[in-house]
Amino acid sequence: MTASSTAVTASGVVKAKQSLSARIAARAGGGALRVFLVLVGLFWLMPTVGLLLSSLRSPSDIASTGWWKIFSEPSQLTFHNYSQLLDNSTITDSLLSTVVITVPATVLVVVIGSFAGYAFAWMDFPGRDWWFMVVVSLLVVPVQVALVPVAKLFGEIGIFETTVGVITFHVAFGLPFAIFLLRNFFAEIPRELLEAARLDGAGEIRLFTRVVLPLGGPAIASLGIFQFLWVWNDMLVALIFADSKHPPITVALQQQVRQFGNNIDVLAPGAFVSMVIPLAVFFAFQRQFVSGVMAGAVK
Repeated sequence: MTASSTAVTASGVVKAKQSLSARIAARAGGGALRVFLVLVGLFWLMPTVGLLLSSLRSPSDIASTGWWKIFSEPSQLTFHNYSQLLDNSTITDSLLSTVVITVPATVLVVVIGSFAGYAFAWMDFPGRDWWFMVVVSLLVVPVQVALVPVAKLFGEIGIFETTVGVITFHVAFGLPFAIFLLRNFFAEIPRELLEAARLDGAGEIRLFTRVVLPLGGPAIASLGIFQFLWVWNDMLVALIFADSKHPPITVALQQQVRQFGNNIDVLAPGAFVSMVIPLAVFFAFQRQFVSGVMAGAVK
């Protein structure tokens, strides 16, 4: 055997050993990464699990021990708190008020933002780029800056502390982001596709409804989820502009905290229900949300 063949054989053995060690290291690293991600996920879910288990315990058990005690004493589980929740008109009315505020505020932002995003992306009108710059500049305006002047304006026109006022505020501050997001997404649609539709006689409305909206479904779904979560979980705007007699769930729970020692059996399940509903909405549209977030990354 020559020296060159011996060297080739030795290098092959070294490469085989390296590849085997590399595969073992890769598998070990991947397994460690999975374990780490699972631990992070469990740690992130711990407050939610604790709130759920607390809502299934009696007030005396909550006051005496932590929620983890339920693993050693499963007999503490009870649905009495949820029956008490359904009998609490303040919480049930606040949930209804939250739905009445959140659904219109989300639908209006999605509809108006879709039309405006299409107009800024594919329609020519005087000052289009300047108007879009104005919309983008509104993204940096903090909500806190507008609370006092908007409250005075709403008071003058008679919609302060009304459901209409809360919806109007959320729509006004949700539109800049909606227009910015949808305009950039619609602008990525191939021009040839729109021109082919125009050659077939499609007008702007038909072009928007038959071509742009189906292609922009993931982005629209992502926008709807963002807007729904923002409005549902908001407390600052609701605390100032909502009707004090019919507050949304965030304000109602905040009012219950003032009497924490007397109604923990209502507060715990109420807080869990207020958190579960947006989580259910997110997981229901999870596929569309991921598609909308990743759409711009693969273009």
